[in-house]
Amino acid sequence: MKNLIESTIISPKILYYGTPVILLNTLNQDGTTNISPISSSWALGNNIILGIATSGKAFGNLQTHPECVINIPNPALWENVERLAPFTGKNPVPDFKKEIGFSFKKEKYFASGLSELDSNIVAPSRIMECPIQIEARILNIRVLDYAQMFAIIESEAIVVHAHAEILKDTNHIDPTKWSPLIYNFRHYYGLGEELGKTFRSET
Repeated sequence: MKNLIESTIISPKILYYGTPVILLNTLNQDGTTNISPISSSWALGNNIILGIATSGKAFGNLQTHPECVINIPNPALWENVERLAPFTGKNPVPDFKKEIGFSFKKEKYFASGLSELDSNIVAPSRIMECPIQIEARILNIRVLDYAQMFAIIESEAIVVHAHAEILKDTNHIDPTKWSPLIYNFRHYYGLGEELGKTFRSET
């Protein structure tokens, strides 16, 4: 008989239990690109589902221009990501964001120290330093009935860019060379050593 593993009921303030960081690029009304760090996303086939706040600049931008670039940084870029963390592209800054230390910053590329590249198809630019950059179109925007401060964004990947150094061949990313930046209860991490692989792995 296995020994009982004890657990405790807790009430955590946040539930970011370890998900990849995304730098979401959206188009501002003046044609420039806004960068929003987010930590809620998952892929289903060729679709990527994003969770974003309705109070942020990205939400308004996607409503008026339904395209984006989903940039996925590696652990080496964590400080660039963190440079963006206290800024919002929303002006004026919402009161609740002011209270927790946010300020307005339009020039997100300058603030982050990252570099801008033109996208192939969508209007928002992509981030050169991110090893994976996914141009996507927005299929649906749904504000949650039970928590209207959040929206679920359904997107479709239409162009995927990957740094040559992380590729195994022309269509496969080498998981031994690629590690996403992980947001783990508001701390940044990379991946550890490989433990194994699923039976469906092609590499």
